[in-house]
Amino acid sequence: MLHPQLRDDAARMRMLLYGHLVSKAVCTAVELGLPEALAGGRRSAEDLAGDVDAHPLALRRLLRALVPFDVFTEEPDGTFALTRLGATLLPDTPGTARPSALLLAGEVGRTWQEFGYSVRTGDSAFTLLHDCALFEHLERRPERREVFDRSQEAGLRLELDEIFDAVSFDRYPTIVDVGGGNGHLMCELLHRTPGSTGSVIDLPGTVQLAEKRIVEGGLTDRCTAVVGDFFDSVTPGADLYILSHILHDWGDDSAVSILRTCAAAMPAHGRLMVIDLLTDAAADDRGGRHRLPALMDLYMLSLFGAAGGQERTGAEFTALLTAAGLEPEETGVLPSGMGVITARRRST
Repeated sequence: MLHPQLRDDAARMRMLLYGHLVSKAVCTAVELGLPEALAGGRRSAEDLAGDVDAHPLALRRLLRALVPFDVFTEEPDGTFALTRLGATLLPDTPGTARPSALLLAGEVGRTWQEFGYSVRTGDSAFTLLHDCALFEHLERRPERREVFDRSQEAGLRLELDEIFDAVSFDRYPTIVDVGGGNGHLMCELLHRTPGSTGSVIDLPGTVQLAEKRIVEGGLTDRCTAVVGDFFDSVTPGADLYILSHILHDWGDDSAVSILRTCAAAMPAHGRLMVIDLLTDAAADDRGGRHRLPALMDLYMLSLFGAAGGQERTGAEFTALLTAAGLEPEETGVLPSGMGVITARRRST
């Protein structure tokens, strides 16, 4: 007779093993447009099937399978409705998970199927499948770059309040967001810090998205978008340089190179701010380790290989900054497990 704890552990392990099916089901629901189709109220699978181009019986099974995971509810009359959790998949929900689901339904999800290749060889499963690195792939396919940037933006929406609760940006009159993507962070920062001006630096295709965001935000008199390469040079003389979720995309040597580029641009009084997950973040409110940094580190491994992008500990970030001639001043750990590390040029 099995010990109850052993039985529970074995059942829990099976849920971990079958977790990929949950992700696949949610991604399929997003691809079909089910959250939008249910946004107006409850509907039957038969009614939905024609709108989303799905088989009625198969669709009912998909909807029903996601009920225990609180994505949908099933009513006694056989209709289905969107839950509060499911509503995070709607495109206009703040911090929407929809762009992330679309990435996982596409090239990222296919990359995870080859995760074992990355573990065995240390090489990028993404490069194996697509014959080029992630960012080269995105530059070649602007429509996928837009999905990627929307996923990044939505994730940032979840972090903004805790970042601004922890950091006072009004001490920095001029701010440069290095690798700033579509400009969402910079525009939000300037709206909340009316005395500052800013600049977003990124690759050509992404700068166009940032320019659009700056215009839409009414910030053309306070913000610019500049084409640049953070391995080469960035706008000099700013009071603050931000690297938000940049260093985790790169291996140690490349990360140090990026930091040196920023250090070379910084005036003596300037500061650098790194915003990234910390794998050694303190325990979460349930007493366990934060799981997101662990999962994201595996995500990075599949995309970039063992010597490429990775999540890091606070000590590992300190080592990178020191190697680049920078001196960490303060490290703040946010409730989500995010780290905000401020550094200055090391005195000689």
